[in-house]
Amino acid sequence: GTSGTYYAYGGVMQTTLNPLLTTGQLNVTSTGASSANILEVADGNAQMSILQSDVLSYAHSGTDLFTEAETSSQWVAGLYNETVQITAKGGITSVDQLKGKAVCVGDQGSGTEFNAYQVLEAYGMTADDIKVVHANFGEASEMLKNGQIDAAFTVAGAPTTAITELATSGMDFSLVSLDQEHVDALHEKYPFLVQENLPAGTYEGVDTETICVAVEAALVASTDMSEDAVYELTKTMFENLEELGTSHAKFQLVSAEKAAENGSVPMHPGAEKFYTEKGVL
Repeated sequence: GTSGTYYAYGGVMQTTLNPLLTTGQLNVTSTGASSANILEVADGNAQMSILQSDVLSYAHSGTDLFTEAETSSQWVAGLYNETVQITAKGGITSVDQLKGKAVCVGDQGSGTEFNAYQVLEAYGMTADDIKVVHANFGEASEMLKNGQIDAAFTVAGAPTTAITELATSGMDFSLVSLDQEHVDALHEKYPFLVQENLPAGTYEGVDTETICVAVEAALVASTDMSEDAVYELTKTMFENLEELGTSHAKFQLVSAEKAAENGSVPMHPGAEKFYTEKGVL
């Protein structure tokens, strides 16, 4: 969705890198969510996408969100952590309090939905224990402001536009913090969920640290993309990280060493060529 981090991140890539690319141009489009991005690449409607790394693993193994393996998306770069954030109306301060409440778990079939159920599971709940609502991040924030839902899960780089707008809307809202016991249990069962605490002040009015878990955002390319095109895109991105970082803070977290770390799916030959030249593979 246009209020998520992917869309803004992709827009900065398009604006900054297009004048420098010779093998193709980036054209950023809004989509449903991570699983939709996998299918867009598989169907040939997209050549690259940004998506949750856990969803990428599900696709390649044909598990969880996928009934059969979708392997046309290959690794290009790990970008930044996407935090599992829970916004709620004032007074809800614990995951336990979501029982029986109307909760937006993201778009249907999204990585956000899957992460939401993983968090609920850690607290002894399933989808049957809440009133499930599906919507994108911007829609969920509007529904929260209008009293249509009690809470919403957002999995995105923080600060996230939809939550920033919610925090400055004047609504009495809270950012729900997990506790250490459940964070540890989540990481043990789902190793891709790592602890990611949001500092006080990440959002206006949130004056304490928020304990969260996070997954990694990954840039992938279709197996149909040429080695030369992916190599040029990857090389150009890393050669212009400073300029990219002035337009979007999440680029300041990117490094070739971290981007090349990927133990779950095959890497695109173009990206592999770049990382080998850099000496990080």
